[in-house]
Formats: sequence, structure tokens, C-alpha cells
Amino acid sequence: MEPLRIIEAILFAANRPLSEEEIASLLKAGGDTSGILFDEASLAVDNIRRWLDEYGRNLEGSGMQLVAVAGGYRLATREDYAPWISAMFDEAKPPRLSGPALETLAVIAYRQPISRAEIEAVRGVAVGGVLETLVDRGVIRVAGRADVPGRPLIYETTPFFLEHFGLRDLNDLPNVEELKRVKLPDPPEPEAPQQPELLHESAGPTQEN
Repeated sequence: MEPLRIIEAILFAANRPLSEEEIASLLKAGGDTSGILFDEASLAVDNIRRWLDEYGRNLEGSGMQLVAVAGGYRLATREDYAPWISAMFDEAKPPRLSGPALETLAVIAYRQPISRAEIEAVRGVAVGGVLETLVDRGVIRVAGRADVPGRPLIYETTPFFLEHFGLRDLNDLPNVEELKRVKLPDPPEPEAPQQPELLHESAGPTQEN
């Protein structure tokens, strides 16, 4: 049984992108019961990557492709066949993110981890409702609290964000280094010593949805 065929079966069965390390771990674990054992050299990350590159080349000319996304690899159909694939599914598509939501998501993606006050200093509007929407859609999450007065929540993107937008990692964002160097405006000082929780507080009059 060829390693490429085993890797193909693993990727086909996976419901998320798998890293080289995860694939190596599965090859090793499966060998314990199948009798097909892999030595330590064959399970090295560089060798797993070589097998993946070879498998990707083998898919050329087929309706499938190997995609590097969200820090791992997954099998996907090619975009050329989207009309026929989409015809299989009758479910209503989830609503698209609004313009304000995409703008807020972009600020978070480039400057994470970042607090609500810092986002609002950039955008000039309240973003509480937008943040809640983005959290509900799974593209951002709470990363902790900032080490500043009031200890506001800070946000970062999720692995699903990378997968949804087809990014291997955050370095695939366009002009990422240039935008990271741009100084953020100073956020307003919190009005109280303890800033309220950001996800569920009521929106102000300039709140976006």
C-alpha cells in the first residue's frame, strides 16, 4: 500500500485541514493496527511535505486539488466545477458579511490582538454589534484581556477565518508587513475603571450591525 494512497484517504476523510505533523501522527497510529509501519525518517515533516507535493502533482488534470490552507492541507474540488457542485445543495446559503463587518474583520486581521476601543479608533464608529456577529460566525474569538486600565477584551482571528478566505497563514494577507507598521490612533480613555463586557453590552446610537 503506497503512502500517497494512505494520505489521500486521510485527507478525504478529514473534516478540516491537517498539518504535516498531524498527518505524520495518523500514519504512525494507523500502522499500529494495519501492520504497515513507517520509520522515523519517513515520518519527518520534510518527507511528509514531499509526499504531499507529489500527491498534489498527481491531481493535476483531475477535478480535485490539494489546497494548503489554515496551516494545513485539505482536498477540494476545483473552482471550474463549482456550478455542478453547487447544484447538489438546496440549502439556503448563509448571509454574507456586511461591508462594516468586513471592514472590522480586516482591522482585526491585520492588527490582532486588538481591543474594541482600538478598532473603534480606526473605524470611527461603535462596533459592538459587529464584533458579536463576527464571533457568532466563527471568524474571530476573544483572545484574552489587554494589560491596560479597564482590562478590555482583545480579539483575534480563528483558524476558520484562514480556511474560509483560503489563507495558509496570516502572512498570506496582502501587504501585511506594511499595514502592521501603520500606527493605530489612540483609543479613547475608558469612562469607568472596569470596562463592561464587550460582546453583550447594548449598542449606542452610532452602533453598526
